[in-house]
Amino acid sequence: MSTEEDPFAKPPQRPPPGQEPPQAPPPPGTSPYDVPGGTAAADPLAGMPPLANRGRRLLARIVDALIVGIPVYAIMGAAFDNYDYNNTGASYGESVIYAFVYLAYQVSMLTRSGQSLGKMLLKVRVGMLADGSHPTTQAALKRESVYALVPIVPCCGSIFWLVNVLWCTWDKPYQQCLHDKAGQTVVVSAA
Repeated sequence: MSTEEDPFAKPPQRPPPGQEPPQAPPPPGTSPYDVPGGTAAADPLAGMPPLANRGRRLLARIVDALIVGIPVYAIMGAAFDNYDYNNTGASYGESVIYAFVYLAYQVSMLTRSGQSLGKMLLKVRVGMLADGSHPTTQAALKRESVYALVPIVPCCGSIFWLVNVLWCTWDKPYQQCLHDKAGQTVVVSAA
């Protein structure tokens, strides 16, 4: 028997020029996102707790808004004596103050433990997408700036805020809002 190839065997099928051969799906436990070079990257959530429920995430934000908002607006109400709903300049100024206080509160809490008081109450936490660790100061600042500061831009800020918070309803596979994407974070269950 000779070591030559079978003369009757068909040559391997090659795709037409300019077309790539179909890729096999990535194996379980890998990310659906491909890294340059065509190989699938390991899933960042492997080994982390499951993603947090969207309802619990929303309730945690509401609790945090009340924790910050009630004292901030009470102090501003006392400082400015009367709140005039028709004075949009004063109203906008108060919104800016609230946004910066909320930003400072969130950044300090997230860098310390990955949880604000609302997140602790509802048993969710923020982790870095890459490894699940507590957000760095830079990541928390990016994340919370997109959440708290962009909405104070007149007119379009409110529309952006709505799109931002709804983004997690269709984002796959990590259910990230735009502020999560900015900080490269993900919200997971802490229960």
